[in-house]
Amino acid sequence: MTIKHKYNAVRTVRDNISFPSKKEARRYDELVLLQEAGAVCFFLRQPLFDLGGGTTYKADFLIFWRDGTATIEDVKGVQTKSFKRAKKQVEARYPVEILIV
Repeated sequence: MTIKHKYNAVRTVRDNISFPSKKEARRYDELVLLQEAGAVCFFLRQPLFDLGGGTTYKADFLIFWRDGTATIEDVKGVQTKSFKRAKKQVEARYPVEILIV
């Protein structure tokens, strides 16, 4: 039985990793290529950010670039109210900006 996702996302597997959407899997592919090309030192999948009170936010990627910068990315097809709220909380608590891909 196939369960339809409410935002029409299709679960996709890359390198034995199950991604919740094709879009997130494509971004993973891009990051792998950027790492092989030397533009990205390394990247982490699903880093957790503590929001206090036992609440955490899980981003899609934390990317460490060759130029010494780091970015946090969340791959979104639809920006829900809960995502917008969590994004504001993370950006208020930490000196970061979450980029939406």
